[in-house]
Amino acid sequence: MNIVLLGAPGAGKGTQAEKLVSEYGFTHLSTGDVLRAAVAEGTPLGLEAKKYMDAGDLVPDEVVVGLVEETLKADPEGSYLLDGFPRTPTQAVSLDTVLSNLGQELDYAIALQVDMESVVDRMCSRRCCRDCGAIGNVSDGPTCPKCGGEMYQRDDDNEETVRNRIEVYNKQTSPLIDYYHGNGILVEVDGNKTPDEVFSAICDVLS
Repeated sequence: MNIVLLGAPGAGKGTQAEKLVSEYGFTHLSTGDVLRAAVAEGTPLGLEAKKYMDAGDLVPDEVVVGLVEETLKADPEGSYLLDGFPRTPTQAVSLDTVLSNLGQELDYAIALQVDMESVVDRMCSRRCCRDCGAIGNVSDGPTCPKCGGEMYQRDDDNEETVRNRIEVYNKQTSPLIDYYHGNGILVEVDGNKTPDEVFSAICDVLS
């Protein structure tokens, strides 16, 4: 089974992806994590991607499509949960082509629907651990509750950049809702509920 998680930045895709991987054994393919790792390592790709990520813009298709294709080819029989890709209808078409060439298809596109002002508040208060990468909240304090590492605010988790990312999402990414609705595989889930309630609703779909 292959699924895509859709939703605005801060909609809770990462939280649900972690739960789904644990429950169903998906291979979690998050282009965001891969690109952020490249940024941290200072690779040429990472430095190029950082310019777009810091501005809240989308990383160019040629960067992410090749990365996703390479990953899928490494285990063509696997079950994948795609988080952060595709972001545009063009990328969605590319993904369909890649999967088709591997004899697979996309089973569900699950869209987390959230209130945008809540997203702004959520992302501006988000904190990340420098050591283990855990995602937390400003209320966690300066120390990671999981490993004791330093919690910090990502450069792109400020209000101006967050609002720009939401605007970019609305203009370029939300058309994916129409694309997957047309393909008959779209499922919309209320992302304003608690993480456990959202997860339960997703599990009902997959069951």
